[in-house]
This record gives sequence, C-alpha cells and structure tokens, in this order.
Amino acid sequence: MYFEYFKPKTMGETISILEKYGEQCALIAGGTDLIPKMKSGIVKPEQLVNLEDVQELKRVEYDDQNGLKLGAMATLRELEATQVVKEKYRALYEGMHSMASTQIRNTATVAGNICNAVPSADTAPALIVLGAKVKILSAEGNRVVAVEDFFTGVCKTVLKPGELVTEIMIPVCEENSASTYIKYTVRKALELAMVGVAVNLKAKDGICEDIKIGLGAVAPIPKRADQAEKFLIGKELTEENILQAAEIASQDDCSPISDMRATAAYRREMVKVCTKDAILKLMRK
Repeated sequence: MYFEYFKPKTMGETISILEKYGEQCALIAGGTDLIPKMKSGIVKPEQLVNLEDVQELKRVEYDDQNGLKLGAMATLRELEATQVVKEKYRALYEGMHSMASTQIRNTATVAGNICNAVPSADTAPALIVLGAKVKILSAEGNRVVAVEDFFTGVCKTVLKPGELVTEIMIPVCEENSASTYIKYTVRKALELAMVGVAVNLKAKDGICEDIKIGLGAVAPIPKRADQAEKFLIGKELTEENILQAAEIASQDDCSPISDMRATAAYRREMVKVCTKDAILKLMRK
C-alpha cells in the first residue's frame, strides 16, 4: 500500500491539506480503528494525515458555565483520569472505561470512536444522552452538529470531504441529574458491545422530570430510545413504570440484527434488561 504521509503542526496546515486532497485523505488520531482497516484493505487512502502534532486538538477544558470541551486528540485514558469526567459525566467515563485495553485507551480518542461510526461505539450512547455536540471545521468555516444527529449509517457520518471534527462539547449537567452506561458483552474485557445502554436521568421526589436513553449496537446507528423516554417523563419511577419503559425501548426503539454474536431477539431482551438496570442504578444514587 502506497500513500502520501503528512504530519501538520497547525490547524491551518491541516485544513489546507484537506482542502487540496478532499475525500482521498484519511485522518489518523489514535489509529486504533484506521490502521487495522488499512491493513485489511477496507480503507485505501491516497493521503494519510497524522494529527498527533496539532496541539490545538489536545486540550481538555471544563468550567461551570460552558461544561466540558474535549479536543479531538484527547485520549480515552487521559479523559478517564480527569476527575471532572469521572464525577460529573459518569456515562462517558463508564463508556470509555469499558473499551478495549489500557494500552488501546492510551492511544484511542473519543473523536476517533464516533468518527469511525460503528453502531457499537461505546462513547456514542453516552455522548448522546449527555447532549454533546461536535465542532466541525473546514476551509469554509465551522459548523456544530449534535452527536445524536452526527451518524447517518453504519460507519457513515455527516462529515463531508475536507471536514474534520476538532472538538466535542458537553454541556453542564443539570441539577438532580445523573448518568450511567451499561455494556453487555460475553467477555468482561476486550469485547465489542452486544448491547450498550446509556441513561441520563433527572428526577425529584421519585418523579421522572427528564430522561434520555441512548442505545448502541441495536440499530444501524447509535440512537435515542424516544418512545421509552416519552412514556417515562412525568411519571413516578415505580418498578412497574420502569419495566414498561424498558419494554418499549426493546420493542419500539431499536432494530437489532442477528449475527454471529447474538440473535435480534436476544439483543432486544438485553436492551430491556440493561435499560431497567441502568435506571434502577441511577435511582440508588
């Protein structure tokens, strides 16, 4: 395999390369998804752009007004070790912590995980329920897209030729809210999600004021369980209501497939179990 290799040091230099070569380019952040695809011949870029030296993409910032901002080159391991992520954005922390091995997380990035856009991406359901947005840059300027609108199909996103994700922005968590992510796998480590469920719950006096449920690995894209959310908002968080919401999520809000790892029916059942368990877990906090 032959390709031109670029290692820009600034965003301006990066954008110039992307503007010149467009869809022939492949961007490499951690490379944990891209390099295996290149080795297997699934991806054959004519130009490879390594973002490692672009310092503007490595920042991690938090404040009580604007929330959390993650540069596209911030690694999973770096974010895992950031106390504010662990304390305030628990679903994201648990999603990252469940991925691969420590060695992989030392290199892999959140931005790379969502740009790869596989349905089982562990950070995607968490980012969706936390209301995250991505900042996208090209020679034409910036645009901002909600993570729940970022995915368009299996391994497909809204990114156009010449564009790259520069930042992920997660708003300040609301008062009386908490989040979690449950990943169902056969093995406890080094395994893709068979089902992934993230929940961000805002409750007071046992009443569900707001809830966001994100599903992974059970549809062509990571997505919200809209019908389950609508059912539960405004209701008392009784076991009966939670079970009903979980049932709705498993039947109305997902479209799993059968493959070598699980049948569609089994995935639906685990959506029900994981959704129920995630809500009950948050109620105990």
